[in-house]
Amino acid sequence: RAAMAARAALLLLLLMAAAAPGPARGSQGDREPLYRECLSRCERQNCSGAALRHFRARQPLYMGLTGWTCRDECKYECMWLTVRLYQQGGHRVPQFHGKWPFSRFLFFQEPASAFASFLNGLASLVMLLRYRAAVPPAAPTYPTCVAFAWVSLNAWFWSTVFHTRDTALTEKLDYFCASAVVMHSVYLCCVR
Repeated sequence: RAAMAARAALLLLLLMAAAAPGPARGSQGDREPLYRECLSRCERQNCSGAALRHFRARQPLYMGLTGWTCRDECKYECMWLTVRLYQQGGHRVPQFHGKWPFSRFLFFQEPASAFASFLNGLASLVMLLRYRAAVPPAAPTYPTCVAFAWVSLNAWFWSTVFHTRDTALTEKLDYFCASAVVMHSVYLCCVR
């Protein structure tokens, strides 16, 4: 049975790879010549030498502590310049770096999503506390349900971090932890 399942999984992966589109070319906004030229100019003018020191000196402390760099600031400013020009021309707003543009609030890259993730994590914590107060530890699924709550709390924490500051690392942590919740949900269903 295990060998058959492994062969089925391998076949599924091969089929998915064969059906996958060609190499990624980036989002429409990333490919926009105006955006690329703005980004190049901004980095040249602001992200080296005395200009970089000036950027760091005037950057708010909370932005520096959350990892916003001069290049990130250039990408943000050039994205919104491009969006304004698209809107003025009556065109649809393009995606940048695989995501829709969001207005930053303080250091929160996606404030509404970060807040929603925080509230989901808070709800998970409240439910964990209520569960532990109502269900005796000797119950058959008690350890599995408590473990599920901790896996969920972890996922909502990393979701909040990811929506606060989108980096390659926070994106992976968000997606892998969300996948862990799904896998643990399947396990929990099987245990029940």
